[in-house]
Amino acid sequence: MMRCIGWGVAVLMAAVSSAAAQDATRYPNQMVRIVVPFSAGSNTDGQARIIADKLSELWKQQVIVENRPGVAGTASVAKAAADGYTLMLTSSGHPVANVINRTAPFDPVKDFVGVTQTTSVPAALVVPLDLPAKSVSDFIALARQKSGTLNFASAGTASTSYLAGEVFKQVAKIDIVHIPHKGAPEAMTSILRNDSQLYFASANSTTELYEAKKIAIIAVSSGNRFPPLPNVPTVKEQGLAGYEYDSWFGVLAPAAVPKPILSKVSQDIARVLRLPDVAEKMKAQGLVVATQSPDEFDAMIRSEADRYGKILRDAGVGAN
Repeated sequence: MMRCIGWGVAVLMAAVSSAAAQDATRYPNQMVRIVVPFSAGSNTDGQARIIADKLSELWKQQVIVENRPGVAGTASVAKAAADGYTLMLTSSGHPVANVINRTAPFDPVKDFVGVTQTTSVPAALVVPLDLPAKSVSDFIALARQKSGTLNFASAGTASTSYLAGEVFKQVAKIDIVHIPHKGAPEAMTSILRNDSQLYFASANSTTELYEAKKIAIIAVSSGNRFPPLPNVPTVKEQGLAGYEYDSWFGVLAPAAVPKPILSKVSQDIARVLRLPDVAEKMKAQGLVVATQSPDEFDAMIRSEADRYGKILRDAGVGAN
């Protein structure tokens, strides 16, 4: 009897696998949405639109980008049908979203599955031009002198800019106040107005303002210098040895999307990112193309959820 049940389960699983594979050969046969949980004009939004345009051409189906900033946007993807027709392009703040916001109605690991990383970019430590801090050590000294009174801006809770800033705050052992904004443009405006004194902006978005002498950049967060800003040293070069942060962007889907569909989407996104005109557009934005298989991307997300989750929990982030 048990052997019959086992044989029946095997047949059922084979049938499910076959159906999923057939779905992948027909996918997509309707419009695909790429949800961006950040505002229009952000780095995430810009590359999502480039990818969507090329996927539309490749798939002969409409691929639209839907901006739904904040927790609500991410939650909408977690609850979407697991059929591959709702995707999300997000940033490296995603793995710890439920640590930062304990009331988030989703689990960033369990409720999602990785499709592929798309790009990476270091953060630039941006400060107001007239701030009396011209280096990382200067800023740390100023923050300690004015403990609890300096602000650091972000593009929103769970954004890359928030995570980079919170980790810096902890490693540097300083007390600076987080000021979340609706998106990257608003966060940069707070620096220009001197409402905030530090913003971990995507380095690719800072070069024009930096060259126009409207902002100061005291460091980049990555292990190596950022080629478009060759004279700006890294945080580690300036003596804060425990700090290094590389932000990434990537595509996720609801957790139960069949593997054959995930594999197809992952391979097709990698394909469009290798197109010469797309590679050039990404390079022009200071983005480094970096693709992965679904399994590789999933493993990275889980690793960062553990690593950065511990850092933030140890700091008491999201405890209230």
